[in-house]
Amino acid sequence: MADALKPEQLHTYLVLTEAVSLLQHAVRQHLQADGGLSYVQFEILALLADADGQLTMTDLADGVVYSRSGLTHQAGLLEKAKLITRRTSPDDQRATVVDITASGRALLAKVMPGHIDVVRELLFDPLSAKDVRALGDIMNRTRDHMRSLPPRSAKRSGGRKS
Repeated sequence: MADALKPEQLHTYLVLTEAVSLLQHAVRQHLQADGGLSYVQFEILALLADADGQLTMTDLADGVVYSRSGLTHQAGLLEKAKLITRRTSPDDQRATVVDITASGRALLAKVMPGHIDVVRELLFDPLSAKDVRALGDIMNRTRDHMRSLPPRSAKRSGGRKS
């Protein structure tokens, strides 16, 4: 059995998860109200826009930390709404390439100002510039540690690659 977390570690973990939950709840409410988007749909559009080009479904699944089946469903909804396009990769017939459309970029531009307002108000307003740098440094190290592990797309499930 693993050693228990120290009281300070447990407290920090619980406070972190509560703060993330509260922030994500507010962001989800905003995205649904202003754009009719789920959080993962927003993440997909934002990743595609940030990539300024196409990404594979595997890259998207790893980027948004979402199951392949769930991502396929969400991508289908976005494609039906004409916010993204999907096609077989010309380089690898097994891969699906995803692009953001002009409509997808327009919807992202519509929801982004309110998204920024929510994030600024809830996350950054109570912090000093020094706090923001420290939090960024800490979360970068934590994320980099987690990302150093094999991506979920590389893990096997049920005897075959998921």
